[in-house]
Amino acid sequence: MATRQSVEQFLQHCEDVVRYAKDQYHQAQKQEHYNDTEYTNAQQMLENTVNDLAHLALSCNAQQREQLHRMRLQLEQLQNDMILLDH
Repeated sequence: MATRQSVEQFLQHCEDVVRYAKDQYHQAQKQEHYNDTEYTNAQQMLENTVNDLAHLALSCNAQQREQLHRMRLQLEQLQNDMILLDH
């Protein structure tokens, strides 16, 4: 069973990753090909976070799984936006 603290810490990590990825996304919209490395790193961070989330969800209760599910949707939406951006 995942502890409340571990889930909260992981959700905070997810928010940090989302913030970084959104920043890279907005920079890519403005600068096109000038930040490819950072953009790719942000995409990799999102993918790793989604994978970590899936593993954590296996040991959570229903309420924690719901929180993680909402975060997963947010992460995956940002992943899709980054993939579809023609930068």
